[in-house]
Amino acid sequence: MKKKLLIVAISSILLNACTSTGGLNNAAIGGLGGAAVGAGAGTLFGGNDLKNAGLGALAGAAVGAGIGAYMDSQEKEMQQSLQGTGVQVQRTAENTLNLTMPDSITFATGSSSLTPQAQAALNTVKTILNQYPDSTIMVTGHTDDVGSDSNNQILSQQRATSVANYLAQQGVNPARLSKQGLGESSPKVPNTNAMNRAQNRRVELAIVANNNAGAQQGTAPQQQQQQQGYPQQQGYPQQQGYPQQQGYPQQQGYPQQQGYPQQQGYPQQQGYPQQQGYPQY
Repeated sequence: MKKKLLIVAISSILLNACTSTGGLNNAAIGGLGGAAVGAGAGTLFGGNDLKNAGLGALAGAAVGAGIGAYMDSQEKEMQQSLQGTGVQVQRTAENTLNLTMPDSITFATGSSSLTPQAQAALNTVKTILNQYPDSTIMVTGHTDDVGSDSNNQILSQQRATSVANYLAQQGVNPARLSKQGLGESSPKVPNTNAMNRAQNRRVELAIVANNNAGAQQGTAPQQQQQQQGYPQQQGYPQQQGYPQQQGYPQQQGYPQQQGYPQQQGYPQQQGYPQQQGYPQY
């Protein structure tokens, strides 16, 4: 019976992640991958026990589907918001989103200063990044093969730094950002003509989801959880003052203020058996 319930639960997670056309979106793919990893991890704690493997698969499927759905939502917002800016949005893996900013809209020739067009596009990017905080961003600069290797390496590093610094200045947590320059070492296409070289001059932003992405409220950004103030702003239990402000048991004075048994004088003041004179008379 438990085996059947586990299968039903996992199937439910994956079916909910399927597209309306009957295919699998990235959330479903993530669920499948998470189920496989979770099943393997579950057996580590149960001696290859089917029950533990099933529980691990269930947990892994939920986590994988959550990350996939989280990135699905972020990808959709990026594509909609960056239309017409020249920035290319591509899902390169289940939990990775890649933004490509071509040299034509980003920098002047030989320069690392961002153009107004690039700044406008990055303003849109930073807004969405801040709505989806459970990810890291690697900014990578690339050049074509014109010029020396050393100069291209320096220029690519400077351009990556310009993009990363601008995002940080606009409010993206610097701890999420890293940068590198690869010079001419990683071309998208062969540097055989001017058109190809233009494609190779670019800055890429690889947005990689953290393991806890989408853990709260499905695909909703975690910032919404913080703004709601649960449970901190409700003041439980600190602001209600339980049990400190009610004064239990200190202010009631039990048993010291009632004087039991000392003030009643039992048995000394009654004088038993000495004053009655028993058994002397």
